[in-house]
Amino acid sequence: VVPAIPAVFVKKLQNKEAKEGSTVTLHAELSRHDAPVRWQKGSVLLQASNKYEMKQMGCIVELLIHDLQLKDS
Repeated sequence: VVPAIPAVFVKKLQNKEAKEGSTVTLHAELSRHDAPVRWQKGSVLLQASNKYEMKQMGCIVELLIHDLQLKDS
């Protein structure tokens, strides 16, 4: 059995500015194809909902945050 090499960020998340009420998309690129990803805000694990949408296409991962509010920063 060979242990898997952990995934690392090839391209890290970048800060984005957007208007309240709009949607923002955060992008990152991983070193491994289809590596499992968990999205967190601080210690809170984010779950897919009307507010948060998670996408993964190979090494590219995205988090869409809908109906932005100041508390989402």
